[in-house]
Amino acid sequence: MPARLLFTIVFIEGYCSLGAEIIALRRLIPHVGSSIVVTAPTIGFFLLALALGYHSGSRVALDYRKVVARNFLISAALMGGGLAASTVNAIFAGTQPAFAYLVFIGGILCPLAWLLGQTVPILTNLMLAQRSGEAAGRALYWSTLGSFLGSVTLSLLVMQSLGVWAAVLLGTLMLVVGAFLTLRPAPAIGMLLAAIVALAGGLNLHDRGRIDTAYADYEVQPVTREGMIDPRAFVVNNQSASLIDNSRPPQYARYVQHIRRILLDDLALADHDILVLGAGGFSLSHREPLNRYSFVDIDPAIRGIAEREFLREAAAGEFIATDARRFVATTAKRYDALVVDVYSSRTSIPGHLVTREFWLDTRRALKPGGVMLANLILDGQLASPYARNLLATIESAYGRCAVEVLYKSAALSNAIVTCFARGVSEPARIYVDERNRADIDSSRSN
Repeated sequence: MPARLLFTIVFIEGYCSLGAEIIALRRLIPHVGSSIVVTAPTIGFFLLALALGYHSGSRVALDYRKVVARNFLISAALMGGGLAASTVNAIFAGTQPAFAYLVFIGGILCPLAWLLGQTVPILTNLMLAQRSGEAAGRALYWSTLGSFLGSVTLSLLVMQSLGVWAAVLLGTLMLVVGAFLTLRPAPAIGMLLAAIVALAGGLNLHDRGRIDTAYADYEVQPVTREGMIDPRAFVVNNQSASLIDNSRPPQYARYVQHIRRILLDDLALADHDILVLGAGGFSLSHREPLNRYSFVDIDPAIRGIAEREFLREAAAGEFIATDARRFVATTAKRYDALVVDVYSSRTSIPGHLVTREFWLDTRRALKPGGVMLANLILDGQLASPYARNLLATIESAYGRCAVEVLYKSAALSNAIVTCFARGVSEPARIYVDERNRADIDSSRSN
């Protein structure tokens, strides 16, 4: 095989293999989030399948071009059909997330990585080189270069400008081209190539109607809520992030109305600066002229989507597209109130936004005496280890906080945590019969 052709095929393999991993990680976010316990096993399984592919490829002794072309064709079908949003959603629909995750990884991502991993060891048999090390080194160079460019261009260019569907379709087309270049197909094989392209095109071009970016899937759905007039939900990563109806004045999601009541009625904030981490549908500031709002969200496209599809009018307040933790750690501005509403999936807060260091950064961004409100999705009785540990972490930064569970009988409920940035108080003491200071402490507190 001519060196230029061989390196082109190896480049396509590297581009599409790591591209498939990037797309898979993105497709998993709406269903299981992006925490380290999801990304690390996904990367690990991908690398394991790739290693097994290297080993399998080293044992191929005949029909090198046919084997690579076959692998590319199967990989193209797996990528174009298996990584389409409709396929991934169908896998996770009505299934335990852990089981669906294993089906997705074991049935789509790992087979794809195993097949493409065979490419370099197989094709080095066709390379004209004086030394085996030279052949392997040059092939790995072009494969790794393809992996680098695939990860960068798909995540930073294709997904950002067109959407995830375009990244899936581009990878599929490249694999079909790679199969064609590897083995000039007969008419029957050409028909198979065309069928794979048609399958991938049908599934992924249909996804153009979905609103997705490199960070999240968005959808506006009509819903039914008692007492609301034609309500619609702003769904982010399969989670209802905001709710609004056509009442005058509009009604919002219960947790949003609860937070607004705390800010506007209980605390009587007016002419104050309020920072919101996690933009959602920008409903917290909707038609609220009393205060100045700043929204921070990692997705630069969310404001335009919310204005066009959900609010159907301009969102009130300033918008900063950056990571929430980075913003609170570096901002020089101090706010009167801070609202934390950050979720990457239905129940998953990104891991770096639950640590004590993050909550200390939120406190640093508040003025003395400022209030921090956090919307958390926890079990209704606050009995799970996650609920107990997360609340303890927040209170380690703020001291005692108020916790209001909105749906106490539900398995999962919005829990609104309210904390104030006050000076550190003396350590708590437990009252016991032998040494009961309750009356003294009560008089000191009045």
